[in-house]
Amino acid sequence: MRLLATTLFSFLLVLIGCTESSDDSTATEETAMSYDASDPAMLRPDAANPVNESMEVPLGWTYRFDNADADVSVGANADSFDVFFATMTPGWHVTTTQASGIFWHPASTADGVYSASAEIHLFAPGQRNEGFGLIFGGQNLDMDDQSYLYFLLRRSGEFLVKKRVGDDTETLAGWEANDAILAYTEETVGTVLNKVAVQVDDSSITFLVNDTAVHSMPKDDLETNGIVGFRLNHGLNVHIQSLQVTESL
Repeated sequence: MRLLATTLFSFLLVLIGCTESSDDSTATEETAMSYDASDPAMLRPDAANPVNESMEVPLGWTYRFDNADADVSVGANADSFDVFFATMTPGWHVTTTQASGIFWHPASTADGVYSASAEIHLFAPGQRNEGFGLIFGGQNLDMDDQSYLYFLLRRSGEFLVKKRVGDDTETLAGWEANDAILAYTEETVGTVLNKVAVQVDDSSITFLVNDTAVHSMPKDDLETNGIVGFRLNHGLNVHIQSLQVTESL
């Protein structure tokens, strides 16, 4: 499985690296279709056992980009779409051009005391130093009053924690370096893999990278119940190898 995944990663990196994004993007967002509750696509996503075939847009997932007025096309053909989003077992592969935004599945939720984590490969960022990582506490993500918390890493080995409500964002912890984060350096061959995680209890939120706590804060009035997904800024090529949510009983 590891060899197969590595081979697929290498193949897709070459494929996407040879593709130029088009300036003629169209308003054909392939937003997730509506499914009834009995449809397997409505179950909590399992990175190791996807509902659909590899190299197809993941079923049940949806997305939202920061610039609501931009025409951004999303699909599983790197030659034809502005954002490449595809099932690639284990997990999902995404590349972005000028679009920053969030990706989520409506069944990926967490309430109360819980932990959420994602293992994310970063490929060939060049000199770009854009953020990628988890969102949690997502509410009304497809509406004007959207809200969520997010925990991002970037190529240089730093982390960030922010809150978004509508179009407004608030920095809760500014970009800060930490030795637990594997940076993408000139010596990196292919990709770096980091595990990002949050642990929410009754009174605090702890942020972890590769199982090491890098920051914590009081929960206070922060909304932590809701959707868990991931956020990618523009110009990124990543593979989300896993997305796990564990709620305490």
